[in-house]
Amino acid sequence: QVQLVESGGGLVQPGGSLRLSCAASRSIFIFRTNAMGWYRHTPGKQRELVATINYDDITNYADSVKGRFTISRDNAKNTVYLQMNGLKPEDTAVYYCNAQAGWGNMYNYWGQGTQVTVAS
Repeated sequence: QVQLVESGGGLVQPGGSLRLSCAASRSIFIFRTNAMGWYRHTPGKQRELVATINYDDITNYADSVKGRFTISRDNAKNTVYLQMNGLKPEDTAVYYCNAQAGWGNMYNYWGQGTQVTVAS
């Protein structure tokens, strides 16, 4: 079992920045298919992918955040980050960390979520 602990959410004005962190209780990137990412959810909408990073450090972003958000990882700390710049009110959501671990990504883990609110 892996625990994912998110931090860094909060209230920020439009145009501001936040950095989310997701600390895993152990290393996720063991097999070539393993990956971690960030998703977000707002009431009335489905949870949507924000950004992912895989074993080979290949990143993927939702079109709505490209050029503004950056996902990165620190293997020594088993931590993935989401740097969010140029925040917009429509970025307001609960952000969840996800980890796909194990052989063939047989394990799928979620964090508890952290609220990001963008408002003036």
